[in-house]
Amino acid sequence: MSEDAEVRIDQVDAAHAGEVLTLRRAAFVVEAQLYNDAHIPALTQTLEELIEDMESGHTVTLGAWIGPRLVGTIRVGIEGTKATIGRLAVAPDMQGRGIGVQLVFAVLGYLPEDTSEVWAFTGQNSKHNIALYNKAGYEHQFDQVSGDLTYAYLRKILESGAIVDDAAID
Repeated sequence: MSEDAEVRIDQVDAAHAGEVLTLRRAAFVVEAQLYNDAHIPALTQTLEELIEDMESGHTVTLGAWIGPRLVGTIRVGIEGTKATIGRLAVAPDMQGRGIGVQLVFAVLGYLPEDTSEVWAFTGQNSKHNIALYNKAGYEHQFDQVSGDLTYAYLRKILESGAIVDDAAID
């Protein structure tokens, strides 16, 4: 697979749940090693739980493909005017190529129009992930302990009218 292969990002449905689960598990092994905890939620979620989540109507799952291969995925939960990003995963052999950043930015195009803020959370020690979110305009808000893990919560405020339709300018 060439370095400059085009990445296509689109919504993923439950028909791809097996691929999504496999990709997440491969990607989150590194996180599990960082925290010395093999029981992080992305590694313990079952296929049935993932399908239920994808079909709930309260989440959007996006996938990044290069050709027929799913190389990245991200989950967005939607609650009223707030969206929450989670489970950002990129195939280990494809990390460092900007796929995660593309997924984070792509999320904005799949949110309801009245969404006013997007939250992201990641492990407090996941400096690479925090830097990725910072690059995409997310600012650290607080840390929260959950079991043996401490999560960093970041937020991006969406400005009303910030997304401009180029066709409307003509």
